[in-house]
Amino acid sequence: MRTLLADTSPLTESADFRRLWFGQLLSILGNQLTLTAVSLQVYDLTHSSFNVGLLGLVALVPLIAAGLYGGSIVDAHDRRTVAIASSLLLWGTSALIALQAWLRLDSVALIYVLVALQALGAGINMPARSSIIPRLIRPELLAAANALNMITFGLGGAVGPLLAGTLVVGVGYGWTYTLDVLSFTVAMWALFRLPPLPPEGAVRKAGLRSVAEGFQFLGTRPNIRMTFLIDLSAMVFAMPRSLLPAVAALSLGGGAATAGALLGAIAAGTFLGGLFSGPVGRLRWQGRGVQTAVVAWAASILGFGLVVLGAGRSSPDGPTWWLIPAILCMIAAGAADSVSAALRSTILQAATPDAMRGRLQGVFTVVVAGGPRLGDVFSGGMASWIGEGAAVVVGAFVCAALVAVLHFAQPRFARYDALDPSP
Repeated sequence: MRTLLADTSPLTESADFRRLWFGQLLSILGNQLTLTAVSLQVYDLTHSSFNVGLLGLVALVPLIAAGLYGGSIVDAHDRRTVAIASSLLLWGTSALIALQAWLRLDSVALIYVLVALQALGAGINMPARSSIIPRLIRPELLAAANALNMITFGLGGAVGPLLAGTLVVGVGYGWTYTLDVLSFTVAMWALFRLPPLPPEGAVRKAGLRSVAEGFQFLGTRPNIRMTFLIDLSAMVFAMPRSLLPAVAALSLGGGAATAGALLGAIAAGTFLGGLFSGPVGRLRWQGRGVQTAVVAWAASILGFGLVVLGAGRSSPDGPTWWLIPAILCMIAAGAADSVSAALRSTILQAATPDAMRGRLQGVFTVVVAGGPRLGDVFSGGMASWIGEGAAVVVGAFVCAALVAVLHFAQPRFARYDALDPSP
């Protein structure tokens, strides 16, 4: 059992990483509180699912722009300074979101503006934090550190939305948002305790030319490029998130509660994947591990699609027994995604020189944010043509087929050696 559990060496060896990890756990929990509460508040104000859906679009555009441009800022300045400055922007927008709730302004337009500002800060903050990790721990502990981060993402994704719903009903929007502000204050303390982290190597002035240099570098680094392509294969074609409300209403039963349970099951799988990530931290052939994990994701999503097909379309009043295997498939998918994400982050951090890490982490942020959005379009379009269950099955097969195509197109990726990182 000890060999299966997550390797905690990064936490015990580096006090700076330990503080950063704990701060990230609190900030993710708080962020999930706000994301869920904002969706609930917009729905309460408008009674429109369309307006709730616009929150994603409002956040996506600044997140992509800030992820790309913010990466060049990270590479041009002290990473600690950039992380603190972007965190102050996040803290300020969280405080303003709480303030509008306390003042009962009830302005959807104001909420959209604040969500966009928050996404802008996140687009800079995420590359900065990711670029800091390789500077705090030994290179051989990178995989273990990224696997530990999956625990924070899984726990935050599973507990945050559930806690938000309870708090909104119990104490209202104002206190719910205020808890996010308080948690973020503690998370910022971890950043202030970091030592100075100036970029190493040749420093380029932040700007569009610097962003272009990042893409040029990526074009000459096939193994790093593969981490992005293989993730897009999974998120664009085999992420059935947009179908869950329809699946819950027409096949599995239970409505919104079932859709929430399925999303929570993915987060629970991510948490379990991080908790039992001991072998991941010791894996030498990490490219092969990524391929295996993405195929496992496709297989889990295929299982979910077969469950939906088996349940049929009967619009049941309450949850049916089909919900149990569906949740198990989603937990398995989350665990597979946890392994893939940890290994892809490790390859990116280890095979990228420090002077380029911010820009490449910015591209990573865009892929992580944009892939599922494109997946919503693909799965929604397929479902309108062949139905929800068949759309999930087709997407899973396409994902697995693309992994095979990418493997034959770039066979070196399967031979990527953690002991001798090559870009």
